[in-house]
Amino acid sequence: MAPPDFLVVGHLVNDKVPEGYRLGGTAAYASLAAYRLGLRTAILTRAAADLNLSGLPPDIEVHRLPSPLTTVFENIYSGGHRTQHVWAKADPIAAADVPQELRAARIVLLGPVVAEIEDDVARCFPQSLVAVGAQGWLRTFAADGRVGKLSPRLWQPRLLFRHCQALFVSEEDLPRAETEETLARWTAQVPILFFTLGYRGSRLWADGLWQDVPAFPAREVDPTGAGDVFAAAFLARYVETGDIAQASLFAAAAAAVSVEAVGTAGIPTRAQVEERLGRQGEAAAS
Repeated sequence: MAPPDFLVVGHLVNDKVPEGYRLGGTAAYASLAAYRLGLRTAILTRAAADLNLSGLPPDIEVHRLPSPLTTVFENIYSGGHRTQHVWAKADPIAAADVPQELRAARIVLLGPVVAEIEDDVARCFPQSLVAVGAQGWLRTFAADGRVGKLSPRLWQPRLLFRHCQALFVSEEDLPRAETEETLARWTAQVPILFFTLGYRGSRLWADGLWQDVPAFPAREVDPTGAGDVFAAAFLARYVETGDIAQASLFAAAAAAVSVEAVGTAGIPTRAQVEERLGRQGEAAAS
């Protein structure tokens, strides 16, 4: 079997919502984004047998490692801010868990939600473009399940960054007082870094410089997973074109479309992303 174009490593999550549960986690949003952009996509995850995969197309190859529990999150949005609780955690994922047939994936996104990916997993993909979603490593978990921010000074990702070509982190993930110090430290270790700012766009570090990537106008319904869609779309387009600027705008357009529907329903196809790019170009020209 040929290796996938796009592999996401991390827990698929049961997101608790008023009507029950829906599939969530970086592994869900990023894999669906890559799939809808036309890539052969796979997920390496760990969960119990109760994980409902009906939200994923059967063409996405899911490698589910066994666990007594499935990770369960609850997201509550109010006034533009998100409060999270984690009610259960699946077991970690280690290098020994990575099947041989996945190790030659063209693109690999390490996207944990509860720091479940051990750093040595990054060593498993010497031929791949390896990217890291930092969010899941920058969380604390209180006794009542509430999710908080871990000081980035306490996260030591040296091994991880040694094998990483692109890093994605949100302003929501970093304490404000530590943001600039952290970004300065990380940009010395990775060649491409996106610092995403929600509806305000993102800052991109590449070729030794910072530049701004504008957000596209959107009618926001549900921002969950927008950063994961952004990461997947950037990586997919960057591998296709080798052009960081073009891939960044493509990612911003994909993220804008994704927030206009609930859950994974808004994750766009390639045609939808190109339509949004065209619409923005026409507006800029008028």
